[in-house]
Amino acid sequence: MRDLDEQEYIRKVRDGEHAAYAVLVDAYKLFAFSIALKILGNEEEAQDAAQEGFIKAYQQIHQFEGKSKFSTWLYTIVYRTAIAQRKNTRIKTSAMSDSIMANFAQDNTTPQLVKMQSDDIQRHIRFAIDRLPETEGLLVMLYYINENSIREIQQITGLTGANIKIKLFRARKKLERELRFLL
Repeated sequence: MRDLDEQEYIRKVRDGEHAAYAVLVDAYKLFAFSIALKILGNEEEAQDAAQEGFIKAYQQIHQFEGKSKFSTWLYTIVYRTAIAQRKNTRIKTSAMSDSIMANFAQDNTTPQLVKMQSDDIQRHIRFAIDRLPETEGLLVMLYYINENSIREIQQITGLTGANIKIKLFRARKKLERELRFLL
C-alpha cells in the first residue's frame, strides 16, 4: 500500500468511516499474522494475537503520529501483543506458514523438474529459518522477507540497531551453515 493511500485511509478512520479500516487490515493481515506465528508457534493463537493487535491499533489510531510507517506502528503493536500472550502461555515456536515462504518462490515458468527442485529448496529454507532461535528467525522475516529497515525493526522489537545487525549476522551465518549443501 502506498503511503498516500495509507494516510487517506487513516484519515477516514479517524473521521468516523470505520469501514476504511478494513482496507488497512487487508493490506497488513498476512505479515501481522506471520509475526505473531513466529512468536507463538500456534496458528490459532497467532490469529488471536494478530486480531487483538488490529483491535488495539484501531482503538489507538488517534495516537498514530505518522513519524513512522503505519505498518511499522501496527507490527509493533502485534509484536508486543504476541509477546505478552506468549508470556501467558509459554508455547514453543513452530513452522512459519507457507504463504510467507511464497516470497522465496522462483519463476513458475520453468519446467516441472525445476519447479519440484524449487519447492524442495523452499522447504529447506523454511526449515532452516524455523530452526533459528526465535528472535533471529523473526528478524530474518522482518528484514529479508518483509524488507523492513533496521530502524523499522527497532521500532517493532525495541532492540537496538546494533543488536539487530549482530543477530542478523549470526542468523545469516547459521543459515549459511544449514543451507550450504544448496549452494
